[in-house]
Amino acid sequence: RFHHTSPSHLCSCSKTISDEKYQDPFQLGRKDLKNLYEDIKKELLVSAAELKEMCDYYFDGKGKAFRPMIVVLMARACNIHHNNSKEVQASQRSVAIIAEMIHTASLVHDDVIDDANSRRGKRTLNQIWGERKAVLAGDFILSAASVALARIGNTTIISVLTQVIEDLVRGEFLQLGSKENENERFAHYLEKTFKKTASLIANSCKAVSILGCPDPKVHEIAYQYGKNVGIAFQLIDDVLDFTSCADHLGKPTAADLKLGLATGPVLFACRQFPEMNAMIMRRFSKPGDVERARNYVLQSDGVQQTTYLAQRYCHAATREIRKLRPSPEREALVHLTEMVLLRDK
Repeated sequence: RFHHTSPSHLCSCSKTISDEKYQDPFQLGRKDLKNLYEDIKKELLVSAAELKEMCDYYFDGKGKAFRPMIVVLMARACNIHHNNSKEVQASQRSVAIIAEMIHTASLVHDDVIDDANSRRGKRTLNQIWGERKAVLAGDFILSAASVALARIGNTTIISVLTQVIEDLVRGEFLQLGSKENENERFAHYLEKTFKKTASLIANSCKAVSILGCPDPKVHEIAYQYGKNVGIAFQLIDDVLDFTSCADHLGKPTAADLKLGLATGPVLFACRQFPEMNAMIMRRFSKPGDVERARNYVLQSDGVQQTTYLAQRYCHAATREIRKLRPSPEREALVHLTEMVLLRDK
C-alpha cells in the first residue's frame, strides 16, 4: 500500500527551501484570513440570544484556522499556476469560511457523541448548555455553511463540499465499528481517518482549485495534497494522545482509549503485544484495560511507527504540490507538511 522510503529522505523537502523562498504559512495566509471569524459570525446571524452565545463561544477567534489557511494558500498557489493571478477570488475565500464552519460543526457533534468535557482548553458546548442544545447548535452551523455554499452558485463546488458532510457522517459510523482481522482493521482505521479528517481538507483544496483553474490535473494535485496532509495531521493527533500532557493538548490524554478506539499507535503496538487484540475487540471496556493498553503502546514502537507513517503521507503531499508552478504559497504548503509533523498540540 505504501512505497518504502528510507527515513533519511522523508523530510528532505526542508533542505530545498532556500532562506529567501522560505515562507511561514500562517504569515502568508493571514492577509486572506483577516476578519475570518467576524465573517463567520455574519453567516450565523441569529435572533435567538442563547444560540448566538453558543456560536460565538466556539468562533472566538482563538483557533489556529489551520484549515482555512491551507485553503487560501492552495487557492493562491493554483491561481498563480494557472494565470499568475496574485489574488484570491471572493468565492475561494468563501470556501475557506465554509470549511471552518463544517469543521466546527463536526467538533460540536463529536463532543456530544463522545460526551467530551473539554475542547481547545475550555469546556465543551454540551457541558455548558447540555447535549440537546449542542446538537442543535452544530446543526445550525452546518445549515449556515450550506446557505453560504449555495450562494457561491456553482453546482460542481456544491457537489464537492457536500461530499465532506457525507464523509463526516460515514466516518463517525466507521468509528463505531471494529474489525477482527488485523489487516482489515488498519484499512478500516485509515478509511475512518480519511472520512473524518482528511476529506474536508482534500475537498476544500479541490474546490478552490476548480474555481481558480480549469485543468483537471491541478484539481487532482490539490485534492491529493489535502488528502495526504489531512491523514498525516490525524496520525500525529493520534500520537499526541499518548505523548502530550492534557494541559498542553487542550483535551484529556488517552481520550481515544477511553472511548474504546484503537488508533494507529495501538494497532502497531498490537503487532508486538498480541494480547491487546482481545482488548481492542471489547473496546477497552474492562477495568484496567485503558491503562494496560496505554502502557503496551508506550513500551512498543507504536508511536514511532505511526509518526513514520505520517512522514510518508507528508512526503506524498510534498511530491504532489511540487507539480505546481513555483510560488511563495507553494513553498508555504511544502513547509506546512513539516509543521504538521512537528506540532506538539
